[in-house]
Amino acid sequence: MKRFLSQMPVLKQLLSSRTDILVTRATAARQLRLSQELFVTTLLADSRYDDPKRLNRHEGQVFSQNGEDGIIAEIFSRIGPTNRIFVEVGAGDGSENNSAYLLLKGWSGYWFDADSQNLDSIRSKFAHAISEKRLIASREFFTAEAAASIFGRHRIPEEFDFLSIDIDRNTSWIWRALRTFRPRVCVVEYNASIPPQDDWEIPYEAEATWDGTLIFGAGLLALEKIGKDLKYSLVACDLSGANAFFVRSDLTANLFSEPFTALHHYEPPRLFLGRTWGHARPFDGQSQERQ
Repeated sequence: MKRFLSQMPVLKQLLSSRTDILVTRATAARQLRLSQELFVTTLLADSRYDDPKRLNRHEGQVFSQNGEDGIIAEIFSRIGPTNRIFVEVGAGDGSENNSAYLLLKGWSGYWFDADSQNLDSIRSKFAHAISEKRLIASREFFTAEAAASIFGRHRIPEEFDFLSIDIDRNTSWIWRALRTFRPRVCVVEYNASIPPQDDWEIPYEAEATWDGTLIFGAGLLALEKIGKDLKYSLVACDLSGANAFFVRSDLTANLFSEPFTALHHYEPPRLFLGRTWGHARPFDGQSQERQ
């Protein structure tokens, strides 16, 4: 039947056109990948990144949106893990966040998200990890007033290894509200559209959410100051200009590039570096890191 249809002039032309479109898309995708890799290689050749204590050369992506997985792995290779517990506020559907790779390596922790569809996806994709009680997933809407009580209700220990916060609009306010908790590493979304010399943070509105514009969150200098108040040091930003990485100040011990300032570590917004290629990411939570 297919051979018969292919012999009909109009259908044959349509099939040929469809093939051409698919080939064109694949070629464009390959060119994009090559352009991104060339850009990163050229960028890292700048003398700014020569300091071996900088973390950007370690960027790598397993489940993270950008190079966060590699930076997180390098940070813990320097300071070492303890209880291997993570908490992610704004975990999405679990397929692309900052702690799924830690779960894959045998860590345990908590994922919070306000979207019910994301929670349904997590409970489906990560059913095995949930059944083993290595992952607790809960639908929560975080406000500054409720953040600490949510952590308390879930019996999150005061000290744990890793915290990631990305809820777009009020991210900085949530981090500040969790001051009684002492994770060793914090990854916090920053607004890279704000120049690093400007101390800017969006006014707090408990029920407000991101409106899709560049008016959200906090600039890097504002987060640097919040971090200092909480006794954390800014040690890196990823090349995409999405996340800032903080290590508890009692753990930095000459291990990271100084000074720990916004001016030293700022990366501008480079959303075009987002990588979506590679193998699919099916995950049942059963794989673990070899000890």
